[in-house]
Amino acid sequence: MSEKRPQAKYKSDRRLGANLWGRPKSPFNKRQYKPGQHGPNSRGKVSDYGKQLIAKQRLKLYYGNIGEKQFRRAYDEATRLRGDTSENLIGLLERRLDAVVYRSKLAPTVFTARQLVSHKHVLVNGKVVNIGSYLLKEGDVVELREKARTIPSVMAGIESPEREFCDYIETDVKAFKATFKRIPQLADVPYAVEMEPNLVIEFYSR
Repeated sequence: MSEKRPQAKYKSDRRLGANLWGRPKSPFNKRQYKPGQHGPNSRGKVSDYGKQLIAKQRLKLYYGNIGEKQFRRAYDEATRLRGDTSENLIGLLERRLDAVVYRSKLAPTVFTARQLVSHKHVLVNGKVVNIGSYLLKEGDVVELREKARTIPSVMAGIESPEREFCDYIETDVKAFKATFKRIPQLADVPYAVEMEPNLVIEFYSR
């Protein structure tokens, strides 16, 4: 599977002022300012709206550049659920099938994870699911089909030292299988940068 799309997305790290995925090849590691002629000197104060917009863009991009309509639906669902809306939003995003495939290291990037899902390489409880935004429930078992297990990008994800496994997903690397144990809180999620879902909530509730 091609990595051209994910590599292109790393250029957004500088635009959003963060190495979103903690990747060593991120251009933000070399130039920690926005792209363009005036990048190094553009230190103007960011408005509250600007901070909210950046927080939203970071979160959307982190989960594979989710479309605005789909992301807004996640916000709407988060507001309907009981409890803290910010925590609900993170929980919904982490329940996405493509996110769990990525988080369990069965793919090197969330973009590759979405490709694996859309190409019908992923099973949920023994059945093919080809929708990246499919929401998993506690106890659901995600597994790669036999023919996907030798794909180079899959092996790259498993062997990558860049990411650690998280405790809310139990991964059996040898079986290419992961069990979604529980819905995480914001503090549980191993983001490479600080995410601010509270600012995302403020953005949509204006």
